[in-house]
Amino acid sequence: MKKTAILSVFFFLAALAYSQTAIQQFVNNPALKHASVGVQVTELKTGKTIVSHDAQKSLTPASVTKIITSATALELLGENYRYATRVALDENDPSRILVLGSGDPTLGSDAFGDNTAAFFINAADALKKELSADKEYSIYVVDNLFGYDGISPEWTWIDIGNYYASGTYGISVFDNSYKLFFNTSDRNASPRILRTEPEMKKMQFSNFLTLNTSGSDNGYIYGVPFSYERTIRGNIPGGRTEFSIKGDIPDPGLFLGETLADYLTRSGIKIGRVETARVDYIARNPVTYKIGKVVHTQTSRPMKDILQEVNVKSNNHYAEHLLRIIGRTQNADIYSDPLQAGIDYVKKFWEQQGVSTTSLTLYDGSGLAPQNAFSPAFLNEIIVYMYSKSKNSKVFFDSLPKAGRDGTLRNFLRGTKYEGKISAKSGSIGGVQCYSGYLIDGNKQYAFTVMVNKFNGTRSQVRSAIEKFLLSL
Repeated sequence: MKKTAILSVFFFLAALAYSQTAIQQFVNNPALKHASVGVQVTELKTGKTIVSHDAQKSLTPASVTKIITSATALELLGENYRYATRVALDENDPSRILVLGSGDPTLGSDAFGDNTAAFFINAADALKKELSADKEYSIYVVDNLFGYDGISPEWTWIDIGNYYASGTYGISVFDNSYKLFFNTSDRNASPRILRTEPEMKKMQFSNFLTLNTSGSDNGYIYGVPFSYERTIRGNIPGGRTEFSIKGDIPDPGLFLGETLADYLTRSGIKIGRVETARVDYIARNPVTYKIGKVVHTQTSRPMKDILQEVNVKSNNHYAEHLLRIIGRTQNADIYSDPLQAGIDYVKKFWEQQGVSTTSLTLYDGSGLAPQNAFSPAFLNEIIVYMYSKSKNSKVFFDSLPKAGRDGTLRNFLRGTKYEGKISAKSGSIGGVQCYSGYLIDGNKQYAFTVMVNKFNGTRSQVRSAIEKFLLSL
């Protein structure tokens, strides 16, 4: 027995020494010469640290931030939580139709392959049974659940106006995004705007796009929330009869109301004014409507499905809605800031679980803000908790993409011994590359977080260095 114990200690120390050699090789990789690097690898069964390098250093995390957001939302709301958007008649004004937003990011979304028009078809069918063809009706969209500061104050100008940085409000529709199509077949001319899908009638584009021969999409749409003026810069591939980039819908609540009005008009119902709660919210006017008969309720997919979209596809829009619904559950006052309330709850919740949040600085739920920061040790503690202690362990684990197979990890570690055996979230913005998740291979069961900031090599070189390090575990 004593000999066996000595051998076990020997092999553990040998493995630890090998791992530490591997971490030094990783840190000394030429692509990381000037980078800040933090690494934490923890054995899930025992909680022992296997590898550690600057694990307490706060670093920019990019999209691995979604691990924190999704884990917190799952713990607070549960795997079966669903958003519900209601269409009702106004008891105070029988000629007014109410659309009551719940902050559902999946309404009209194409993320799950559902009919994106289902809400409008179902709502129009339900309303036709209640309304008279001889009267004129108005639509009032109550989209004030999250207020109207729909973007983080720390997001950068290059992102705002693009689909991946769309605003977050009480109403979302079509992922709060549209496609802008160009004809680039004439390589000697500027890209010619063809159309938007869905049609954005009010949009005005100042087009400064040029063409490239690389085939890369480097086109950006700039603009602020609730403004219909957009500037397009950058370059897109030439020689195409059609090429599209995506932007954010400036006022999704109003756009939903106008789209519903179109459906009702085609059904023979007369619609006059379409407005949202925004004007009343800004003026802090008292509520003038009273919810009467609810004629239609559109429910979202359950939380477990939403989390898969957040983590496998790295959906910023869904993540931002999750953080704000967390905040709104903590403070129901619509004039309070749900983003800050969500951030405050994240810190409070994890501190209650015994996880130190001293390294955590958070400005959003998606990781788009470059000022976000936390340590690999902090994130690894959350990963370990969700695997070992959470009643939602399986749902959370299943929400992460598999290396070499799914989503943002489709090409990561493909064809290696760990293909399909690592479930993790990736994160990348300018100068940042991170991975965090689980390595499950027989008796080898680890939680790991690797964070690299300000690297001087190419992104592919950094990814290859991280792959090589993980393969050494």
